[in-house]
Amino acid sequence: MTTKDGRRRPGSLEAEVMATLWAHADPMTAADVQAAIGDDLAYNTVQTILIRLYGKGQVERRRAGRGHLYWPVEDAATAAASQMRAALEGRPDRQAVLQRFAASLDEADAVNLRRLLADAERRRRS
Repeated sequence: MTTKDGRRRPGSLEAEVMATLWAHADPMTAADVQAAIGDDLAYNTVQTILIRLYGKGQVERRRAGRGHLYWPVEDAATAAASQMRAALEGRPDRQAVLQRFAASLDEADAVNLRRLLADAERRRRS
């Protein structure tokens, strides 16, 4: 995920760090995350990203020796759903956004979404 000049796209490193944390059951140190990502990232870069994610409330941490252990506040599916809701928040064209999203789904995802919406409607009525 790089731009024409070889730089990472904004937010891609944070996304990669979050994906690494979600993929591991146990909390990880910055060194653990660095090793899992590889890609010749400097330890300080990974540590800075983890500190930023902590500041944004996306990860929790606890002291471990001279450093910290980090873990995600929410699972990947919950985080993605939050991003989807945020994309709609405060938009005057919510219906247009939802319409374009629905039109972009493949048939299997559309069928699954219809089923989930029907299930949610049944729960609301009961």
